[in-house]
Amino acid sequence: MKVLYGVQGTGNGHITRARAMSEELARLGIEVDFIFSGRDQKDYFDMACFGNYRTFPGLSFVAKNGKVSFLATYRNAQLMRLLKDIYTLDLSSYDLVLTDFEPITAWAAKRQGKPCIGVGHQYAFHYDIPKYTGDAIGTWIMSWFAPVSRGLGVHWHHFDQPILPPIIQHADSQSGAMDDQVLVYLPFENSEDVMEWLEGVPNYTFRMHCKDIEPGKYGNVEVFPFSREGFQKNLHECQSVLCNAGFELNSEALHMGRRIMVKPLHGQVEQLSNVVALEHLGFAKATYQLSSQVICSWLDDAKVVRVTFPNVAKGIAEWVANGATTPIEELSQSLWQSVTPANGVTFDKPKPFMEAS
Repeated sequence: MKVLYGVQGTGNGHITRARAMSEELARLGIEVDFIFSGRDQKDYFDMACFGNYRTFPGLSFVAKNGKVSFLATYRNAQLMRLLKDIYTLDLSSYDLVLTDFEPITAWAAKRQGKPCIGVGHQYAFHYDIPKYTGDAIGTWIMSWFAPVSRGLGVHWHHFDQPILPPIIQHADSQSGAMDDQVLVYLPFENSEDVMEWLEGVPNYTFRMHCKDIEPGKYGNVEVFPFSREGFQKNLHECQSVLCNAGFELNSEALHMGRRIMVKPLHGQVEQLSNVVALEHLGFAKATYQLSSQVICSWLDDAKVVRVTFPNVAKGIAEWVANGATTPIEELSQSLWQSVTPANGVTFDKPKPFMEAS
């Protein structure tokens, strides 16, 4: 079997899922070519596991000071190049297309009549789950951004829908986290503002990953560059995580048992919906405005929640290798049955549900 795997390059969550999937697909001997779009080629890092991957400009949003800038997004979009890439991408040598919200591979597959399976968080929003309902245009864009034949949506709970648990890379060590250490990842915020907020909480040490402040120690804040290995080290050693309301980092933090506070990216319907889900489940504290006082209150009062998720990448890879014929409902039920209750939330197998079109 030969597979083309398209991955949205905005942020690092989609890439993290693809790392886990690449390991399991390779283990089964499935030949995979990877395409990434949504950021400049020079901004990708630690990509050796993807072999001779290709990159395209694709389509992505632009954020400034914690908000999506629709004007900047429009100005940055290369729409003619996007259409050209969709129309010229040749899928004839592939048996299947997988896409994690990557539009070029998804639309090329739709145009050429090639089977295309969506693997990622955004495909969970085709079902009746807790979500933000105040942005009809954003919801419409998300539903049509990367259309697929079938979607394997992932989420922190199945919500009685045929949704899978999060796809994460399983680390061997779950111990060693220090209570006074906080991982900070707020790439859509103004980094100077974030530094000021953190310096106002002197009883904690913050490990902040960003690209616009020189790495080094600044009082109780240590700044790190983007690095998969360095980021994972800090995630393992910090008991608390302060981040935007993206899906993948919060999934890893829940799996490791971390105290979490999220600030959603304003204007981004997925992150706003994630806040609704996290508060519904009681898995994290959310805020729409950060300050030293808000951060201090969270660290002093919030509890740690841990949800141990199974190896979902392995389950999906085996499902694909077997022809993807098993109903998604059965795959969902088999994966959720190993998740134990957490924070009073149970994960009994989802009820039978008609798959969304």
